Amino acid sequence: MYPAGNLVIPVEHGQLEAIVKEPRQGPPRAAALVLHPHPLGGGTMHNKVVFRAAAALNDAGVVTLRINFRGVGASTGQHDEGRGEQDDVRAGIDYLAAQYPQLRLIVCGFSFGARVGLDVAINDDRVRYLIGIGTPLDKYDFTFLEACRKPLLLVHGERDEFGDVEQLRKLAAELEKRTQVSLVVIPGAEHFFENSLDELKRAITDWINEQLAR
Repeated sequence: MYPAGNLVIPVEHGQLEAIVKEPRQGPPRAAALVLHPHPLGGGTMHNKVVFRAAAALNDAGVVTLRINFRGVGASTGQHDEGRGEQDDVRAGIDYLAAQYPQLRLIVCGFSFGARVGLDVAINDDRVRYLIGIGTPLDKYDFTFLEACRKPLLLVHGERDEFGDVEQLRKLAAELEKRTQVSLVVIPGAEHFFENSLDELKRAITDWINEQLAR
């Protein structure tokens, strides 16, 4: 049985199914939107990488919101090849900004979620920190990141089949001329971080703790 969310966010096409989770201890230090991989490849907010990324943020004292993009699970609408999904990202950011107006906002996306999420987030002044996981440079155009002026974490598998790690190193080096970029390459890991989810989680928790301490 498909696991249900604990929240629905009203949107123009109906609703987005979502899960919000507060950190286990203390008041939240920030709030993060965590976005899943490509729906047509089976991506949902319950994807292992997305789940582990949200857990990493929770461990750092961050409240997390995972959404299902349009047409996934109980979310209404139809897949829109990344165009309408950007509106879904905006709806998620709007929700966090309304519910946690005092907190700094983070957008964290995995694969397709990184493509649509980071594109929206770099232009939204409410979002302070960006995280891209398994950034699929071989599948999508990420030149929009040249406009990034926000702290950015990129976590990537050494053997990622959708994003050449050397190309990502070059991109990160170029971005470092204009903003703060951290690139963590996990040895031996592939796109879905099989057997490397603990390393992924640690990289995210360590980085966001460092950022929020500033």
